[in-house]
Amino acid sequence: MKLIDKYLIKQFVQTILFGLIAFTLIFVVIDMMENLDDFIDLNVPFQIILHYYIVFSPEIIKLMLPVAVLFAALFTAGKASNLSELTAIKASGVSMYRFMLPFLITTFFISLFSIYFTGYLVPMANKTKIGIEMEYLKRGFIYSGSNIFFQDSRNRIVNISYFDNSRNQATRVSIQEFDKQDLTKMIKRIDANLLAFDSTSNKWVAKNGVKRIFKGNDEDAFYFTTLTIDNLNFTPQELLSKQTKPEEMNLNELKKLIDAQRQAGNSANSTLIEYYSRFSFPVTSLIVVLFGLPISANKRKGGLAVQVGISILVTFIYLVFMKISQAFGKNGALDPLLTAWLANIVFLAAALINLPRIRQ
Repeated sequence: MKLIDKYLIKQFVQTILFGLIAFTLIFVVIDMMENLDDFIDLNVPFQIILHYYIVFSPEIIKLMLPVAVLFAALFTAGKASNLSELTAIKASGVSMYRFMLPFLITTFFISLFSIYFTGYLVPMANKTKIGIEMEYLKRGFIYSGSNIFFQDSRNRIVNISYFDNSRNQATRVSIQEFDKQDLTKMIKRIDANLLAFDSTSNKWVAKNGVKRIFKGNDEDAFYFTTLTIDNLNFTPQELLSKQTKPEEMNLNELKKLIDAQRQAGNSANSTLIEYYSRFSFPVTSLIVVLFGLPISANKRKGGLAVQVGISILVTFIYLVFMKISQAFGKNGALDPLLTAWLANIVFLAAALINLPRIRQ
């Protein structure tokens, strides 16, 4: 590695860290101002507030990383251009493509780390954050409490009034099964006061209920004290995960959720978009650097501030474009994989078109 590469990488990484700290602090202060009334009204202790923003920081860092990386690349390259360092580098026979190489290699490794950071560390922090919101800010719902309703298979719907995950028991349960050929026609229904999971046989056992079988206009009812149900497709752990928000799930948990949704015959588009976005969003840093560096490396009227302002504006346009494409994907208008990568593809194409225009 040449001395100039070490110098550029050092300046680049230092500016990334500065940008991340600055953007994160700004984000935290704004959010704190919005939530200050809730913290005061609910008498949330200071150490809980501090813990809340510590576990909130990974989500902020994930969102701000592309902006910080682009800001660092533009600032470093723009500063070198304005101080005529870039002119001296060109005069020594180094092309602009070679000048960009340290930035791109560094950003590539940052993107690789971001995949792990976004896929595993951020969901872990989000679980704690949402737990604090539910306990101290009274937001969301209690996992082991309220009206769980889901599709267990293509023709089976399960409704649970209350689930106690510490005892693996559900109370006031209704299991409705429909004709596979006509999903508007119910053929069987089980209502029970209690549904417990037998870990020995890995089967659910219904207690104190009634089983109804519908045949045309006729109905057969069987009252039971204990009834083993061996065709249910969920476990207590999966039941708990059905209530978990996607932002709390790591990549492995999202993959299991996708498989479960497909098995139940539900659309997995939203979850697939979230899954693929865990890979596409970290690559944003690499693409915006490839897009923005040529803009900053060439001297323009208005100085460095204008260059940085324009490029950061482009970054936010990029993020807005990504959100719009996700909306189309969730509605089924776009393939989930294409939805997650569409913004990257468009801006990568724009970057590749812009590259040959660099003044060498």
